[in-house]
Amino acid sequence: MNSIRRMTSMLRNEYHGEGLNLADFSHDPVEQFGRWMEDALSMKVREPNAVHLATADASGRPSGRIVLLRDFSLKGFTFFTSYGSRKGEEMKQNSHAAMTFFWSDLYRQVRLGGRVTKLPSEESDAYFMSRPRESQISAAASHQSRFLESRELLERNAAEVDEKFRDQPIPRPENWGGYCLEPDYIEFWQGREHRLHDRIVYTRNSDSAGWTIRLLYP
Repeated sequence: MNSIRRMTSMLRNEYHGEGLNLADFSHDPVEQFGRWMEDALSMKVREPNAVHLATADASGRPSGRIVLLRDFSLKGFTFFTSYGSRKGEEMKQNSHAAMTFFWSDLYRQVRLGGRVTKLPSEESDAYFMSRPRESQISAAASHQSRFLESRELLERNAAEVDEKFRDQPIPRPENWGGYCLEPDYIEFWQGREHRLHDRIVYTRNSDSAGWTIRLLYP
């Protein structure tokens, strides 16, 4: 164990990202995020839409996990999950959440935070129907975040769902759907040599009309 600790303390990678120029950034952070997502896609970054989602319960105790971003627009950033999962319960208690994207191949990170709301049921229905049938079965068979007696029970639940809806569409479970995080803070981070990183942050103006853009110390 001590050798592992020494190894981790010695891990050090130099970042060689290109510098950021505030003048080159869009006045709209969502448009700027789209540019960076295009870069990640063109560079074939693995799972570029994988994002760390941080939530907190009513007492402020945080928890985090990786989810997949499914859409983004001026309205916000959307993802899907079980309403009864730990994150679903926490977002019910505390509607503020945060996301972090990290694209190591590009030495880039994007952080954002804001308020989360449920998507309308018709949007959740449409996305659910677009999923592969196996993913639909998984959502219907799983009681996400609850204790599971055995793997066999989960597989039996999945087989029962598959048989019940054989040769017909699987309806979206009532406890499963989408959320949208509407950010009021978005930060773009670019790794640079010698830890002199670039950081550009957008904060939503109090009147919700536009954004203030500033540089941050690394």
